[in-house]
Amino acid sequence: MKIAFFDTRSYDKVSFAKMNEGFNYEIDFRDYKLNENTAPTAKGYDVVCVFVNDLVNAEVIKSLKECGVKLIALRCAGFNNVDLKAAAEAGIKVVRVPAYSPYAVAEHGAALLMSLTRHIPQAYLRTKTANFNIEGLTGRDLHGLTAGIIGTGKIGQIMANILKGFGMKIIAYDLFPNEKWAQENDITYVSKDEIFRESDVLSLHCPLTEETKHIVNHDTMKMMKHDAVIINTGRGALIDSKALVHALKHGHIGGIGMDVYEEESKYFFSDWSTDIMTDDTLARLLTFPNVIITGHQAFLTTNALKNLAETTLNNIRDFAAGKELVNEVKQP
Repeated sequence: MKIAFFDTRSYDKVSFAKMNEGFNYEIDFRDYKLNENTAPTAKGYDVVCVFVNDLVNAEVIKSLKECGVKLIALRCAGFNNVDLKAAAEAGIKVVRVPAYSPYAVAEHGAALLMSLTRHIPQAYLRTKTANFNIEGLTGRDLHGLTAGIIGTGKIGQIMANILKGFGMKIIAYDLFPNEKWAQENDITYVSKDEIFRESDVLSLHCPLTEETKHIVNHDTMKMMKHDAVIINTGRGALIDSKALVHALKHGHIGGIGMDVYEEESKYFFSDWSTDIMTDDTLARLLTFPNVIITGHQAFLTTNALKNLAETTLNNIRDFAAGKELVNEVKQP
């Protein structure tokens, strides 16, 4: 099997090259993203391996089919960047990695929460210059507060357990509630309005769908407590970014820790420190002291990278062998 990897970084190359010792596939790593312009470079390859910010729309899929590509292997859990209808019509299978390390993502969410509520970035910058003044760094206990979990899949459940460890009351919202898990863990499912009204901490872990796009918007943030904070390690478009700026500016919420951004594909995974940022919304978010943004690194642990590589290459092996694709993503 010949595999064209798009949007790869050094850590991808290391983890996949090591794992490939047991598979012996011909892998070509590319630093650039898959899109309409780069799709023709997949000619002669059986498989394309893509990440969250690669564009796999109908035009790209048409080009991939013309190139002879038979499989799109996502090395991530989300698949909102793939036109599944176009892939099905083209006869190209799509596979993903549904659970590479839910602990990595949930733990990063908890790190964002603690950093945000205890002003760790500001404290770090002060002490690096020998400034040990703690004025303005007053935080608050998480113990006794209410945490709302939107999306109770594996990551959401782990985040709930972490926050329970802090002594928080957990409420949840999910279009497909897991009542057995909730009963066993003393967690209450509530309505969408209730979770926005009652949460001191709101953590997002649902997939991006038509139903969940901009679930955090102007109206829902106006329902929230003025000191409530949001944590987003899910998908950027779960939040209406312009509405978020408005909510922060007018004090409708207390702050946000985010590892994803609605229009991140141009900026994330790249160094823009010496360039002009033309995304006014992202630039504005970076100015708020009660906003922490990390560049889609929640997944980035050695455990997760190993699991990503192993599952991705196993998916490709199963496809090549004509076996059932347990991680196939099909058109709804």
